[in-house]
Amino acid sequence: MLRRWVAAATAVTLCAGLAACSDEGASPTPPEASPTTDAPTQAPAEVTRLTFGAYGSDDELAAFQQVVDAFNVSSTTRKVKLVTWPDHDAALDAVLAGDAPDVFMASQRDLGNLTDAEATQPVSLLLDERGVDFGDRYSRDAIDAFGVEDDLQCMPYSVSPMVIYYNDELIDFDRMERRGLDVPSPERGTEDVRTRWNLEEFAAAAQFATRRGRADGVWIEPTLEGLAPFIASGGGKVFDDSAEPTSLALSDESTVDALDRTLAVLRDSTLTPSPSELEERSALQRFRRGELAMIAGFRDLVPELRQNAELSFDTISMPVLDEQATVGDIDGLCISAGTEHVNEAADFLAYAVSDSAIETVTRTGYIVPANTEVAGSEVFLGPGRQPATSKVFNSAIRGMVVPPLLDNGDELLEAVGPMVDDLVTDPGVLDLEEATQEIDEASRAVLSPEEEEPGESPSE
Repeated sequence: MLRRWVAAATAVTLCAGLAACSDEGASPTPPEASPTTDAPTQAPAEVTRLTFGAYGSDDELAAFQQVVDAFNVSSTTRKVKLVTWPDHDAALDAVLAGDAPDVFMASQRDLGNLTDAEATQPVSLLLDERGVDFGDRYSRDAIDAFGVEDDLQCMPYSVSPMVIYYNDELIDFDRMERRGLDVPSPERGTEDVRTRWNLEEFAAAAQFATRRGRADGVWIEPTLEGLAPFIASGGGKVFDDSAEPTSLALSDESTVDALDRTLAVLRDSTLTPSPSELEERSALQRFRRGELAMIAGFRDLVPELRQNAELSFDTISMPVLDEQATVGDIDGLCISAGTEHVNEAADFLAYAVSDSAIETVTRTGYIVPANTEVAGSEVFLGPGRQPATSKVFNSAIRGMVVPPLLDNGDELLEAVGPMVDDLVTDPGVLDLEEATQEIDEASRAVLSPEEEEPGESPSE
């Protein structure tokens, strides 16, 4: 907080009504000028006005407004105004069009576009000067994700890894264990905290949930994103290059092996809802109603699921084939390269990533804070609130793979989406090698289309 010092006028002791104060017969001494009327006044401090751009749910934006209001109360010389966007794409478009707020939110997937456009101001030195601790207080993976040539372009704010949500009344690990079924082992030093499991235990849980015919076992979206954690965990890869892909890599030998093991579970019609059931109600609706035991999702599902008082749910890692892996995204706060108030913007950024400010947004339930102190606190872990095992989100970060940002991502999904869907949902006999080769070939037409021969017209 800036301090303003106001000079106080000195008290003047007046000699009143005493003859000895002046020579007899001499003219009285003129009174001194009043300091309250004639002393120079101090001009009001100039106010620097900043903008902060963010996107998210209504609750998140309301929390960001609280952060902005708290900062404004703390300062008489800097005032911040919150600017909101409807979604991530609108935010990126505005920044790349040159309409960036002084401080703005961005996804790690945007980093290549932002640096190519020289849209960000590196923040490492600015935040270090303001005492922001980059050591154990922030996820190292998140810090590294926003680094370019050993310089931090944006400050990590929140992380969102994919995990499994499960109905803990349909899937009772203690009861499964008593029956001799495969169950995930409790963490060392605990009796019932289970944060990680393998594919066999995942399949056993799905089968256990369907034993009475009242619910389906599991639903994983039949998309590249839905299958990506299984592929990465089994040693495969979705793209041929993590930065500038020219093709999908589903036909790669290691990817085919991971898919083969995974689809043995996901294609089992006795474990998954039928197409007609999904037409009647979505997988998320079925999960909320207790008609589906497991779905994959991100942290932003928590507030919605908490609204159903009759639903008892918890979280656990994505199934492990060979090594722990998942997918997700990281959001950060950046300083615009075009700001005219770099130091003031850095002051606000340092405040926005402080424990108290991050706690304000964390209480909404939508984010996993990159600040490890807050992520490990009761504010995030929420004792007595669902999910009981929120620490799963923190441990999942270490195996998180962030997909590349594609300018033609919509075209890619349009080209390969139906074929990827068939991998999971087509009831016919699956030739996995042939199917994945066709998917990869279709992806190349989008990611690396052949260039026209010189002098050749499109019609030719």
